[in-house]
Amino acid sequence: METDPTAVCELLVGLGEVTIVDVDAVDPDEPIRVHIETRHPRPDCLACGTPAVVKDRPRVELVDLPAFGRSARLLWRKHRWACPDDTCRTRTWTVQEPRIAAARLGLTDRAGRWVAFQVGKHGRTVNEVAQDLGCDWHTVNDAVIAYGTALIDDDKDRIGDATALGLDETLFSRVGRWRRQAWSTQIVDVGEGRLLDVVEGRNATGPASWLADRGETWCSQIRWATLDLSGPYRNVFDTMLPAAIQVADPFHLVKLANTKVDETRRRVQNETMAPGPQD
Repeated sequence: METDPTAVCELLVGLGEVTIVDVDAVDPDEPIRVHIETRHPRPDCLACGTPAVVKDRPRVELVDLPAFGRSARLLWRKHRWACPDDTCRTRTWTVQEPRIAAARLGLTDRAGRWVAFQVGKHGRTVNEVAQDLGCDWHTVNDAVIAYGTALIDDDKDRIGDATALGLDETLFSRVGRWRRQAWSTQIVDVGEGRLLDVVEGRNATGPASWLADRGETWCSQIRWATLDLSGPYRNVFDTMLPAAIQVADPFHLVKLANTKVDETRRRVQNETMAPGPQD
């Protein structure tokens, strides 16, 4: 059994080749802050082989998984090394340790994997996970994009087979100073009720390109294609899935029918109530 307090602390933190320098846990309203540094040996310059010297010790604060019912932070005291040889082109470099954190992300590696799992697997919102970690929305969202994109790229079979495909537009966000509308197209396996992918825009370009990437064999399996009476989406199905039977979305079909009935009712009402020539 380990009894050395420093070693026990390192085991609790769970990172190899890391020394616990200090722990701040006095204020119960503040996150637990664990100060760490790596135990790597002094490196040589990769360009000339000269033993490096420490230039400075920047401190990076990373959001970590909660500990003991409180949010936690890792304060990583990095080593920024410098080559002392004035003739060497390599001036400085900073030690990177992907087991602690990925470059340019505000979460530790384990926290980044956890948030991607929470959002991707359990369907939790980014804001909800950010509240659990006691950090801002952007910190969690950046990690979800980074880790989630890698998982999607590695899973070549995530799309699977489908026999019924649906396209629908969604207002994805409002961007810029003038809050410009940015639309997206959702590609859905209608038979399984499963979202397959999201592509940019609400024209034919994105969905057609997506179907082209699936290949002719995959597209030949699609027997039904649902749409919301959109002209661009109809062109996608006519071009990429010519053998599929196109089915109008009942919601949009009923909505369009009700709109036409209202227009007819108003027209007939106006014509009936309009004053005659003798009036």
